[in-house]
Amino acid sequence: MQNSTPIFPGFHLRTLRRTPRTRQQRLAAELAELKTKSIDQLGEVFRGFIGSGSLDPAASGPNSRRRLYSKANTFWAFLSQVLHADPGCQEVVRKIQSYAALKGLGIPSSSTASYCEARVRLPEQDLRAVFERTAMEMDRLASEAGTFGRRVVVADGTGLSMPDTATNQQMWPQQSQQKPGCGFPSMKLTACFSLQSGALLSYATGSKHTHELTLFRSQWDVFKQGDILLADKGFCNYRDLAKLREQGVDSLMAMRKKYPIREAKALRQLGQDDLLVSWSKPQRLGSFSAQEWDALPSRIQLRQIRVRINIPGFRSREIYLITTLLDEQKYPAAMLADLYFQRWDVELFFRDIKITMGMDVLRCKSPEMIRKELLMHLIAYNCVRRLMLEAAEEAGLAVRTVSFKGALQALRNWEPHLNQVRISRNERFRLISELYACITDKILCIRPERSEPRAVKRRPKNHHLLTKPRNQMVVPKHRNRNWLNKGEKALS
Repeated sequence: MQNSTPIFPGFHLRTLRRTPRTRQQRLAAELAELKTKSIDQLGEVFRGFIGSGSLDPAASGPNSRRRLYSKANTFWAFLSQVLHADPGCQEVVRKIQSYAALKGLGIPSSSTASYCEARVRLPEQDLRAVFERTAMEMDRLASEAGTFGRRVVVADGTGLSMPDTATNQQMWPQQSQQKPGCGFPSMKLTACFSLQSGALLSYATGSKHTHELTLFRSQWDVFKQGDILLADKGFCNYRDLAKLREQGVDSLMAMRKKYPIREAKALRQLGQDDLLVSWSKPQRLGSFSAQEWDALPSRIQLRQIRVRINIPGFRSREIYLITTLLDEQKYPAAMLADLYFQRWDVELFFRDIKITMGMDVLRCKSPEMIRKELLMHLIAYNCVRRLMLEAAEEAGLAVRTVSFKGALQALRNWEPHLNQVRISRNERFRLISELYACITDKILCIRPERSEPRAVKRRPKNHHLLTKPRNQMVVPKHRNRNWLNKGEKALS
């Protein structure tokens, strides 16, 4: 049976040839059709972006049966859940119930057990394949030329939290300063983004014992010859600069120290505050083998640029940049400084995915499901970025001026209108065109020199901090009540 709804094309459940004989079987068939028309809601927007190869039913095993929560159905329901403002599992079940009430069918159970079990059955490697496809498609669709006509990849790391369960603590232990039962597991995430489109190209996760450089090095296969790596001073080191240069990848980073390191030797003055320097190979670090360290060149030529900052409110007054882009005519120092200041966009990318999409605190209780939930967030993030990219190209705007939160809000509110069965193809295309127009209707005001201190104006509520496990914690009386009792005693 051909899917009659445009939204989420992979969400379908073919009608069996054999007519159901019992009322229970008829109800199951009605609910299957109900699910087909209520959850798959964004297919006309993401039809060719996700792909269906990884969502096909397995030849045998848990995901081979034709059921309500089949492999494809569960994926689209999971994606809808991540994109929704309320990311709870109950939200998916409520969608089915509301549509059943609208059609006069029996209201299905409010239990989320079947849906949760179906999410457990989703193979993690298939979700990873879907994510890699979205990253590849975003890289192909990003037609906007990067700085100097080259793709710029920006790398950075962040942290995530999750429920305090024994298995999560074992995989991603909390900080040692926190008492048992009073903290949360902590995951490290290092990712590479496309600076032009904002797409997430690759990622790696680890615990507090894993350095972000180790996670970054596991993603080197994402780089292509001719790319430019943009990173902060945490990624600046001799080994990575040399190895990436061997792969044809140039780097632009801030130096770890304010002043030139002892191993640097000035070779030539290229301009004001612009030097061609030579770095000598430092002593071998313990994390690398002797063979790997001996294979590195004894010296590498780099370019050192001092950037003076005269912007009120900025903490740094000057920074030193180091780069393998040695041609001062093709790569002027002022343009390199401007490119490095765009590195701040990666902080906005992480804010979009962690705060706007709610990935800052993951919800699943086991490491296996945490990894799947993380993958679904990254897939949904690339889907919204793809929507922004197409809307910006249609409006003739730079994708950096399109609001991620505005695009996500428009997508959420356009779903009910796109999910109408009795709607012509031309009308559906008109709605999608209007969706693109609304996404680009209000563009962002780029203010690169504004000062935004990391400070909170609204004070949090004066609750006690949890210093013991919750079942052992005893909260003392509020101090104002003690003062009131003392005042009453004084008056008496």
